[in-house]
Amino acid sequence: MDTAALELRVQQMMIQIVPFFGAIVFHEFGHGWMAKRWGDRTATDAGRLTLNPLVHIDPIGTVAIPIMNMVTGIPLLFGWAKPVPINPNRFRSYRQGLFWVSMAGPGSNIILGFFSAILFSIFYKFIPENFFLYEPLVKMTIAAVQINFALAIFNLLPLPPLDGAKIVESIGNHQTAQILRQVERFSFIILLALLWSNALSFLGGPILLMTHFALNLSTSLFGITL
Repeated sequence: MDTAALELRVQQMMIQIVPFFGAIVFHEFGHGWMAKRWGDRTATDAGRLTLNPLVHIDPIGTVAIPIMNMVTGIPLLFGWAKPVPINPNRFRSYRQGLFWVSMAGPGSNIILGFFSAILFSIFYKFIPENFFLYEPLVKMTIAAVQINFALAIFNLLPLPPLDGAKIVESIGNHQTAQILRQVERFSFIILLALLWSNALSFLGGPILLMTHFALNLSTSLFGITL
């Protein structure tokens, strides 16, 4: 890797690192918050119902995988935080609780994605271009939109231990749950294979579509023509 390429990748990572941490932390906070609403205080009692990123750091998902993204040239930071502890047996209703707690993670990212699009329009319209942080802030908010929608869409895949699998379990039968538990034994290997084989490239379309929709909606609301 030449110096120019390395410098570009470091710059990309520096722009994306704050939105990345915000996305994964907000995702886990969403799970913990919704679990508490359904009667499970496990995350709260463990001190994990917080937006403090330090308590959510996972050595592999939060550190190693993002660094590998940068080294291999993947344009968008990818990874995960340490999952908040959830005990579905404490839910007032197991199936309903599992569904809404599972949806809360991706849902939080979708909300944060639209909020980031609004921040983009605010920065773009009201911060002078000669302000020294103008360009980094604008790029950071665009990255936040992309990363949050990417995390939401990826987590909706029906592959354990992703949220999509838990959503399927919540609406499926006992046999469905058994199949998912069997698949979960190999889930980490499957996920790594999918990531580095570029098999998940089909997610790029929905991510790009949602990113454009959110930014177009936001700029329209603020009367911005790009």
